Amino acid sequence: MNLKSEASRTYLSFLWWILEPVMTMSVFYVVFGVLLNRRTDDFIAFLLVGLVIWQWFSNTISHGMSAIQHNSRLILSVDIPKEIFPVIEILMDVVKFGLVLILLLGFLWLFGFPVNPQYLALPALLGIQFMLICAITLLIAATVPFFPDVKFLVTVLLQLTFFLSGIFYDPSSIPIEYQPYFFMNPMALLIESYRLVLLEAQSPDWARLAIVAGASFFGVLVSLGLLKKLHYAYPRVLQP
Repeated sequence: MNLKSEASRTYLSFLWWILEPVMTMSVFYVVFGVLLNRRTDDFIAFLLVGLVIWQWFSNTISHGMSAIQHNSRLILSVDIPKEIFPVIEILMDVVKFGLVLILLLGFLWLFGFPVNPQYLALPALLGIQFMLICAITLLIAATVPFFPDVKFLVTVLLQLTFFLSGIFYDPSSIPIEYQPYFFMNPMALLIESYRLVLLEAQSPDWARLAIVAGASFFGVLVSLGLLKKLHYAYPRVLQP
């Protein structure tokens, strides 16, 4: 229902879910691939994988962090679990990402990156990223009603993380002594893992991914626990 409502507010409707990553990819290709001549082999595929994976992460956090605050009227009139609101935003972005992912895979197949045995790793990568997104989105959504300025901090941090995730440059170009610190960023690790699977038919680093998965699962539990603990505090802080 929310998906239809969102799409109905624009003339191009559902097409914007597809056009947004394509337009973003085009801008970055022109800037880094053409003007700055920082192309790697198969740069379009390289860039597109990074952007699609990043936008799922960034868009969900941006949409979900104010979910409780934006539903203050309903919360003040009905006693309802507060985690429902960020979860709805998370699931809406899963649907959008699913459509874009299908297009991404189709593009890769058409341009010389066929299905390979490592595709079996995709469900695990998607599951790990989903848990990471849930952990961060739920935690921020739980905090924003009490500290609204957190939204501005999150926006800045997302911008910084964008440039530290290897979206438009190859992590192998980073001096080797700094690479362990670079891959401490879970999104840098995930983007590199997707590229290994989709573009190079190689297995990702499961040991590092297991750490991200474990930390994300723990983060989801902590965030849900915090939301339940603060359940009766939200009506007080959301009073106009």
